[in-house]
Amino acid sequence: MSQLAKRLKLTEKEVNSGERLARFREFLTRSNDWINRYHRSGGSGLRVVHCRSIAMDVMIGLLYELACEEVRSRQGGELCAEVSLLALGGYGRTELCPFSDIDLMFLYPARVRSPKFPEMQRIINDSILYMLWDLNLKVGHSTRTIKEALIEAEGDEQSKNAMLESRLICGSDKLHAKFSSEYDRFIRKDNVLAYLKDRLKDQTARRSKHGNSVFLQEPDIKNGVGGLRDYQNILWMARLQYDGRTLAKLVKLKLLRKKEHDELEKAYDFLLRVRNELHLQCQRASDLLDLEKQPKVAWAIGYRQRLIFNRVETFMRDYYKAAYKIFHLSEYLEKRLSLNAQTSISFQSVLQSRRLGKTERFDGFETEDKLLLAESPKTFKQDPIRLIRVFRHLQARGLEPDFDLERLVEENLDLIDKSVIESEEANRSFRAILQAKGEVYPILKLMNSTGVLPRFMPEWAGLHCLVQHEYYHRYTADEHVLKTIRELDRVFSGEEPDLTRRYRQALEDTELPGLLYLILLLHDIGKSKAIDDHANIGAEMAMPILVRLGVVEKAREKILFQIKNHLEMARIWQRYDLDDPQTIQIFCSLVGNAEQLRYLYALTFCDARGTKRGLWNSFKDTLHTQLFKLALGHFQSPSVTPPALPMISQSHILNKVDGLSEEEVEAHFNLLPDRYFSYHSEKEVLLHLKMIHQLLENISEADSVGSLVPVVEWEDDHNLGLSVVHIVTWDRAGLFYKLAGAFTLAGLSIVSSKALSRADHITIDTFYVSDPKGGLVTDQNALAVFQKHVEEALIQGKSLQPLIRERVESQSRPSYVRNDTTLPATIPVRVDVYHELSLKRTIIEVETNDDIGLLYEVTRTISKKGFDITFARISTERRVAVDTFYIEPSSQAGDMENSQDLVELKEALLAVLLERNPTSGE
Repeated sequence: MSQLAKRLKLTEKEVNSGERLARFREFLTRSNDWINRYHRSGGSGLRVVHCRSIAMDVMIGLLYELACEEVRSRQGGELCAEVSLLALGGYGRTELCPFSDIDLMFLYPARVRSPKFPEMQRIINDSILYMLWDLNLKVGHSTRTIKEALIEAEGDEQSKNAMLESRLICGSDKLHAKFSSEYDRFIRKDNVLAYLKDRLKDQTARRSKHGNSVFLQEPDIKNGVGGLRDYQNILWMARLQYDGRTLAKLVKLKLLRKKEHDELEKAYDFLLRVRNELHLQCQRASDLLDLEKQPKVAWAIGYRQRLIFNRVETFMRDYYKAAYKIFHLSEYLEKRLSLNAQTSISFQSVLQSRRLGKTERFDGFETEDKLLLAESPKTFKQDPIRLIRVFRHLQARGLEPDFDLERLVEENLDLIDKSVIESEEANRSFRAILQAKGEVYPILKLMNSTGVLPRFMPEWAGLHCLVQHEYYHRYTADEHVLKTIRELDRVFSGEEPDLTRRYRQALEDTELPGLLYLILLLHDIGKSKAIDDHANIGAEMAMPILVRLGVVEKAREKILFQIKNHLEMARIWQRYDLDDPQTIQIFCSLVGNAEQLRYLYALTFCDARGTKRGLWNSFKDTLHTQLFKLALGHFQSPSVTPPALPMISQSHILNKVDGLSEEEVEAHFNLLPDRYFSYHSEKEVLLHLKMIHQLLENISEADSVGSLVPVVEWEDDHNLGLSVVHIVTWDRAGLFYKLAGAFTLAGLSIVSSKALSRADHITIDTFYVSDPKGGLVTDQNALAVFQKHVEEALIQGKSLQPLIRERVESQSRPSYVRNDTTLPATIPVRVDVYHELSLKRTIIEVETNDDIGLLYEVTRTISKKGFDITFARISTERRVAVDTFYIEPSSQAGDMENSQDLVELKEALLAVLLERNPTSGE
């Protein structure tokens, strides 16, 4: 670095030449190259950001010297006023990542009488700032006097925090010393308690905004929970309260142990190293460690596993451990610092004063002001089973653990050995924790964060920080399980009553409503060994756990069934036609009885909401509840498969219709199967009759059937949160894919669809569609665009494929579908084409990365291969399409498909999908 600095010493001849910018650019390039090489060779994150800060100091220091020389040459003599150039914020901490902002403050005296001062100020500011801008650096700057700086700090907390970390880059030591003295006096007289409360409030809001969890699939390194900002927040609080610029001051004050300090510094260093690499990968300031960047960042900083998933899993485990260490200790210190700020007495004195009040003592513990404390440092050594029982005490009495009690638990984890794990007493306490309906999540979360849960249940340890590559999951495996238990707490406590009431009622109708807590705790335990087939693996792993816990055999059978089948209910309503009675019979055969159905109903809801709450919507809840009610009805009346709605009679419809003849109604009933009148409401049947009447009128006026414009009706279903599109037209080859293409060009997303043809070849298609961002379609222009393209495709015979390809090319492909071999979000293309004998259906299942026009290409291929689509369930979650189609041979292809036809169809679909996602087949 010193050699690079020497190269910046410009000669007098060069001072006013165009060579200056080139020399500074060369310095910046060379210093960045040197620092980046050091980083890539394994350099410490902290040392790298310090080096980058020093390089910037060197450059700004020389710019300041050149500016001062220019002032002297123009004004003659020395500067007419002092000036100090200060680094603020991250730059003030000497923590510059590759694309961090350069935050500067030009500090000047309050009263300068010299008439030369304005010009001097302009020359210094402009000379430095313009050069930095010419070098394409992002610079934040302010020009202030000491008084102005204090006023700004008083009115803006962000500025106050930035100035807490200020340091002198160059200029007047005297002026900077005065500023430091004034600023220290300012923050000392400030209301420390109010500031700490504001910091804690800000922390809570920021953490909530970023998911309230360390274990997000795509964490924010800076602002996320356990991110850099958590560490920095402690520095600000300590600076204000104890004038401590580093965490070492907290060690001296015995607020932090040396081991904890070293762990915190190591974790912070790791996050800085990750952030340095993320900036280099993005070539801009970026803090979101998304799926695309994870394998690239991991490889660059030394994780060299060739299999991408293994590389990312190892890297992200280390990330989560570091981030959790920061979060855990920062949360502890936040509470302790805020408590100390409430009194000038020492922390030990505060604890002593508590003990002078009313105290309840029991089982080696004592209570004070809603806190639980240990009577002795030897409490757990005297009885290791207390390491489990203490959590039941906290839950049963509504207490919080004292700081030192929580530390004592963590220090004695090695006492949880085989004798404790197999202890009947310890397992009875654990079962009691799981039986406190509505109060389980906080305790299990605490047991997990202190390390007790993975020690007491070793099988659970494999889930800790386990990255889930499934596109549905937002959290690590252990965090996901805990989130599902939080959802069950909400069901029992009655939160969101309009949504959760039916799930609570289903559980209350079981023999053991609280049993679902243990089911949820174990439902993903198999993922510790393998993601694929984890349900069956989990059932095997759960058996010895249940024996150890002392769960009776009857309850064991229920639990093991639920673990083994916890994915099945969602699979049925996501992929199959619930209007088909065979679907319900198959599902009921799997479930076995109403008791298991009720557990599975609530389990599926909690599991989905624990994945990510936003993934559960009204449409899914409706399908889920529809399947539950139909299956429950089947169990209550096994000989009858109840319809979704009472059968609508012909006479009833005749009394409701207006303007339709009796012959039209009679034809409708004769030309459609009975199940149509069981699974459609009166409102839908009447709508379809009127639409068919309109179509028949159009036929009488048309030159040919081929010139018929489809009759289309749109309606909003606020309960589903979707728009429903009813289409009545003359059946023709490729109808589905042409309609799908029109929806694509209108910018709408198809969620589900079903088609039913009358015996006279009039088809009734129903599409459930949404705005691209989800929800009802409110864009009237989209409706007009859809109608236009429907007429082009069906009446004019125009192919929509060129328009769709043009649309794809005009919109840059999103990052998650780029052909990048290092991209973990790319999933293998999967196509299954099979006869489902129990349903008497031929079914296609497709799984691939989503893309514009995907549905059009898939359904067009199905049509070109001689098949019609009678039912489709379209599901797109987190960039991945999982679609199901019921197919049958088109009239041109004959009545029966053979196995060779299906093989060729599968091959054609795979070819289409692999062309769109070439790396997915590897």
